[in-house]
Amino acid sequence: MEMTMPKMGESIMEGTVLKWLKQVGDAIEQDESVLEVATDKVDTEVPALHAGILQEILVEEGQVVAVGAPIAVIETDAANAGATASAAAPAAPAASDNGAATAAAQVPHVPAETAPAAGAAQPQTGRFYSPLVMSIAREEGISMSDLEYLPGTGNEGRVTKKDILDYVAGGKQPLTPQTAAPAAAAPAPVAAAAPAAAPAAKPQAAATAPKAVPSISGGQELIEMDRMRKMIAQRMVDSKRISPHVTSFVEADVTDIVNWRNKHKDGYKKREGENLTFTPIFIQAIARAIQDYPMINVSIDGDYIIKKRDINIGVAVALPSGNLIVPVIHNADQLNLNGLSKKLNDLANRARTNKLKPEDLEGGTYTVSNVGSFGNVMGTPIIMQPQVAIMAVGAIKKKPAVIETPQGDLIGVRHFMFLSHSYDHRVVDGSLGGMFVRRVADYLEQFDPNTSI
Repeated sequence: MEMTMPKMGESIMEGTVLKWLKQVGDAIEQDESVLEVATDKVDTEVPALHAGILQEILVEEGQVVAVGAPIAVIETDAANAGATASAAAPAAPAASDNGAATAAAQVPHVPAETAPAAGAAQPQTGRFYSPLVMSIAREEGISMSDLEYLPGTGNEGRVTKKDILDYVAGGKQPLTPQTAAPAAAAPAPVAAAAPAAAPAAKPQAAATAPKAVPSISGGQELIEMDRMRKMIAQRMVDSKRISPHVTSFVEADVTDIVNWRNKHKDGYKKREGENLTFTPIFIQAIARAIQDYPMINVSIDGDYIIKKRDINIGVAVALPSGNLIVPVIHNADQLNLNGLSKKLNDLANRARTNKLKPEDLEGGTYTVSNVGSFGNVMGTPIIMQPQVAIMAVGAIKKKPAVIETPQGDLIGVRHFMFLSHSYDHRVVDGSLGGMFVRRVADYLEQFDPNTSI
């Protein structure tokens, strides 16, 4: 049975094989994890759909594979039975294979300098290219004709991310036959000697130049970005390129919220075994404001605005590695404070232990980032595409404030925090962006201190 790359989310088109948990010859139970796969949303383990013996691994660690492409072969009990029944069959095919191997051995060796420097002998027309490879080709100005001549080290000769990046690092030498004509004069018998053995030949990866390494002095340290940091970097650059960012700021008096949490946090911890944080209250206020201003809850597709009915709020979570991930609380407007608190704690704990599922990261329509947890009073967050807005909540600080009373104005100590609202100026103007963040602050300032949880 062929094991294929599963589809791990509605927008996932490919995955990167991080680690094989089983080796060739290992026994595998049904639903037992076989390998770890990384997508642009989450790292996850892939289970086997059939029990048996891992007969062949088709994809190496670090290779990018399209959804649906074969990644391994598992020998099942049915396959064993078929092999036993065919043991007495004539050995003619084997003899044919031996003849092909003999013919292949007689093919004269072509020196490396007479072979094409990097391009394949024939264009691979109709070959599958992953969206990632096509994106890199567009960014680097690589033509489709050159791409068809680029040797691929992936399954069935497909071009992997490493192949195209190595080609870029090597100076993007032309690969078409016109530029490689002096090297194309290989002897005719090479192609005709053993056609049966030709598909087994693998492209020479050594033909491409190694990646250029930055030059550093003795007082510097060179650290290569991990996969997630590369992904974050690309996403942030893309967001700033796509969306014209504008940020509005509002300061909110959250004294009643601070006093309410101080009153309930110990009892909540004893009853639920979890911490009661401020973030569920912020999420609740944002969800209510979205109901008042639904045009914040949209995305853009070309010249069209897609208005979302569901209010799915993503929450940025810092990982032990220093990277960030944004799990999503779906239908946040339908949960009370206790439901929001338990859902948030569950997602945050699973994010830090790498246990999130693809669906935990999908469908977000608005995002909140708690920069106050790092002691920051405000920030200018970058929008999570394809959303059009994001809010950062700052640290809560005590400040002297004028308090209006029926007896007159008084000076008192209050708890304040800044709300920073970044939005996409293509569809969110200053009036909508400013009114929305002001409405969130109003809901926080009007928090009922008698709220139960």
